[in-house]
Amino acid sequence: MASPIVHFDIAGTAEAEQHRFYAGLFGWDVTPQGPGYALVSTPDGSPNGALVEAERPGVTIGVGVDDLAGAVERAVSLGGEVTMPPTDNGWVVKAQVSDPSGNVITLIQR
Repeated sequence: MASPIVHFDIAGTAEAEQHRFYAGLFGWDVTPQGPGYALVSTPDGSPNGALVEAERPGVTIGVGVDDLAGAVERAVSLGGEVTMPPTDNGWVVKAQVSDPSGNVITLIQR
């Protein structure tokens, strides 16, 4: 089965400005969940995501996988590294791996 993009995180240092920017530019619904984290709802069946306060800007995609442990193992066998082991954050069970160039990808158990 294919592994679709199911989530994204956009990180940055200017929390309020990012909220205003993405809501104004794309019409996304930005709902703060607490300091440093806001859920983003996108229209027309696009993946939803989050705006995350962080020291550095960046974009991380979340890919839905049927076998989280297997996907983590495959990532390592293909030259990636585990940056966050499988973790239940109360909403989803996810892990993060980096590709051989250092790009971080979130793997989300479907």
